[in-house]
Amino acid sequence: MLPSFPSAILALADGTVFRGYSIGASGHTIGEVVFNTAITGYQEILTDPSYSRQIVTLTYPHIGNYGVNPEDVEATKVHAAGLIIKDLPILASNFRKEHTLAHYLKQEKVVAIAGIDTRKLTRILREKGAQNGCILAGEDNVQKAIDLARSFPGLAGMDLAKVVSVKEPYEWTQTEWKLGEGYGKQDKPQFHVVAFDFGVKFNILRMLAERGCKVTVLPAQASAADALALNPDGIFLSNGPGDPEPCDYAIAATREFIARGIPTFGICLGHQILSLALGCKTSKMHLGHRGANQPV
Repeated sequence: MLPSFPSAILALADGTVFRGYSIGASGHTIGEVVFNTAITGYQEILTDPSYSRQIVTLTYPHIGNYGVNPEDVEATKVHAAGLIIKDLPILASNFRKEHTLAHYLKQEKVVAIAGIDTRKLTRILREKGAQNGCILAGEDNVQKAIDLARSFPGLAGMDLAKVVSVKEPYEWTQTEWKLGEGYGKQDKPQFHVVAFDFGVKFNILRMLAERGCKVTVLPAQASAADALALNPDGIFLSNGPGDPEPCDYAIAATREFIARGIPTFGICLGHQILSLALGCKTSKMHLGHRGANQPV
């Protein structure tokens, strides 16, 4: 027997409405609706802290066909505000699979919708830019969904780095995954890198460890003095969500590292913080580049 799912509504703040079915938790979620063009990696996307307060549309039509497993997460929990897909396959098959995507979404209390025209939605987002939106699952109330979508304040001026960051420092020693072996453990690191966690993905830390770096992870609001006391060979400013401009604590710390000549590099939000520390200006893009096929 084919599974049955409750109805769900996706509403954008401009009044656009899509009807589909719920494949996750009941209730509602609000956030900035964005799209990602990756064909695989939905579990990594959902757990990427950079998607905090964002409802992610996956443009590839079939999502969930290889299930989920505990090794492919990028954080200890799902950070995306919600998920939008076209088709949820009935069967999920992979030798590493432990659960289906639908089971995982319910377990993690993620509101998600399937069965909508994601091509149409993507064209709207492409032309208008990211839109505030709402997924309402298990309740057929269009006006409520629209009102909830309009209640989201947007990400401009929102400091989310300190929200998703760890609260205490820790050492990272896990290295990259290998077939038949799983994740490894670091042996004899050569360089000490202090990583500021603005929403860091686990795999970035694994890649640093794999390449001979002793990695100490600090909270987003750690001071320059906290980092310098560790005598680092380099500073890493991680990816993360939200607007970089309110992160004045991180910008000030980065200026100190630059003034002292300590090698410093950043990814995503960290790159923007580095730019602000150097006197540049940042502005929100009309359309963010989200996917596995973006040129660097």
